[in-house]
Amino acid sequence: MIAIRSISLFVVAALAEISGAYLIWQWIRAGKPAFWGLVGLIALSVYAVTQTFQEFNFGRTFAAYGGIFIATALLWGWLVERRTPDRWDFLGVSICLLGAAIILWGPRR
Repeated sequence: MIAIRSISLFVVAALAEISGAYLIWQWIRAGKPAFWGLVGLIALSVYAVTQTFQEFNFGRTFAAYGGIFIATALLWGWLVERRTPDRWDFLGVSICLLGAAIILWGPRR
């Protein structure tokens, strides 16, 4: 159950971070209204608060989150920006997710 909770929190955090950064990107780089930037800042705040609900220490949480972020960013590019990942993207994200799982749930002394 802890694993499902952790993964769910990581996914919520990743979606909040990526959508927040994307909205700010759109405001600054694509000329969208300032409201987009404001909503982006709110989303980034949701990301930061969500991470505090993890059961792990700060370093381990953020190290493992890197793998989840990479996977979510790849999916975002695929679904939102219509950039189809190639086999190297899939291989790379698989390695990252395996690394995140080892960091979180590897045996400890």
